[in-house]
Formats: sequence, C-alpha cells, structure tokens
Amino acid sequence: MPRFGGETTMMRLPRHTSAEGLDACFVGIPMDIGASNRSGTRMGPRAIRAESVLMRPFNMATGAAPFDKMQVADIGDVAINTFDLKKTVDIITEAYDEILGHDCVPLTLGGDHTLTYPVLRAIAKKHGPVALIHVDAHADINDEMFGEKIAHGTPFRRAFDDGLLQNDKVFQIGLRGTGYEPDDFNWARKQGWTVTPAEECWHKSLTPMMEEIRKKIGDTPVYLTFDIDGLDPAYAPGTGTVEMGGLTTIQGLEIVRGCKGLNLVGCDLVEVSPPYDRDGSTALIGSNLLYEMLCVLPKTWA
Repeated sequence: MPRFGGETTMMRLPRHTSAEGLDACFVGIPMDIGASNRSGTRMGPRAIRAESVLMRPFNMATGAAPFDKMQVADIGDVAINTFDLKKTVDIITEAYDEILGHDCVPLTLGGDHTLTYPVLRAIAKKHGPVALIHVDAHADINDEMFGEKIAHGTPFRRAFDDGLLQNDKVFQIGLRGTGYEPDDFNWARKQGWTVTPAEECWHKSLTPMMEEIRKKIGDTPVYLTFDIDGLDPAYAPGTGTVEMGGLTTIQGLEIVRGCKGLNLVGCDLVEVSPPYDRDGSTALIGSNLLYEMLCVLPKTWA
C-alpha cells in the first residue's frame, strides 16, 4: 500500500479498540477547550497521524527497532466532552486507568496541555508520584486562569497540589518569553524543581544536561511531556502560543533520546494546532518525536 493510501493510524499501525495485549499504545486526545489563546489543537491527533505515515519502523540513528520488541497499536481517541472541560478531565483519567490496567505504556497525541494533568492522575494511581521531564516554552504552573483552576496553563500546579510528582525530580526545559512577575518561573524552583530556561540551552548540545537528569532520576518512574511550542517557531509554527528563541529540533531529539535508560511510564506530545501549520511541518515533527519516545521505552532495550 503506498504511504498516501490505507487507514490513517499512527505510523499505519494496527488499530485496536483497547490496550489489552499491548506493551505500548498511541492514543489521541482531540481537545482544545483548555486553550487560552488560539484554538485548533483538537485537530492535532488527526494531523499527527496523517504526517506519521512517512516514517519507517527502524531508527537509523539509535538502532532502535521498537516493533521487534513490543506489541504496539493505535487505540484511537479518547471520547472527550467538548462542551465541559471538567468532565473531560475525569473522562481522560478514567480512559487512562483502563489503559494502565493492561500494563500498557500510553503515548499521547494532543490536544492542549490541560490533558497532562488527568493523565498524571492515572499514572500516579498506578506508579505513585513520578519524576517529570517537561519541555515547554511556558511553565504551566498558574494557580488560576480567568478564575478557573483547570486549563492548559495550570496542569503542573494541579499535579503538585495533588501530590502526583516527586518534586526533587521535576525538570522543566526551554521556558522563555514574557511573564507577569518573577514567580512565573520561580514558583517551580521554590518547590525543588529544576528549571532550565531556553537561554541556557542556546548554542549548545543538551546531551550533557540529559546525562545529569538521568543520574538524578535514577530508576524512579518518569513521565515525559513535550509541548511542541518548546521548539522555536521557525521549526514548529503550528501551535497556539508561540514564543521566539526556542529549542531546535536537534535539541528536541537530544532530550527525547536522552531519556533512554529511564523508567518511562508514559509520554505525550501536545499543542500541535493544524490551522496554523500550513505545510504540515509541525505535525510531522510531532509525529517524529512521538516515534522517538517509543524508541526509548524500557522494553525497546530490554
């Protein structure tokens, strides 16, 4: 079947109706009702899947052959309530309870960044409080947005409040742009989180940083969340809240590949907004990063 034909699943993988029998699964959360600026991320999972058909199963750079080691499928999208964000949060947690009940590692196609909070609620039920690697232009630690506790700028404040994180093992990478006050980034530091602004990443490889992160995390279960706006808009313009001066695609690869050896229990790629992605390059980069996440899961190297 030519790559432009056939069923549109992630990497043209088999479509399953559940995570039963799978070691890892791709799952979409087509939502943008938590977004505060430009909408459109509800179309993200479909666009990522469409661009992913260009990828092949063997990772030429790392030697990973994930489909030789694991049973992997695309289990479709979570059926959110697009009119009720609070109900959607509970729907997502219930869906991931079911996925994790099959000992399957979820790889999530977003969707706005609100989704990481309900996913982490399910992850913590399964694994206890986890380490976190968070790539983003924004800290997403607001206590409220427009008077609401749940939105795409609050997921990690809510995760902290709920005790879902091991605070000495939380790493935020790529933060930048303007803010309202110093606490926009410093609140996280006060909790013991490690914050690496984008300016500290400029003109350098991030491989040494990831070596240090691996040492600090050790064998603790860890969740990786990658907001596509962590990358500079020169590479990934198709997102809702762009910030200049971001990471390169090479640095994005170094971060994800640097997770090899960690006990990854879940990953997501969020905030791809197809209406602002005129040539599909943002979705293509997102699909490649999700594949790279699959390539560093523990069972790929077991």
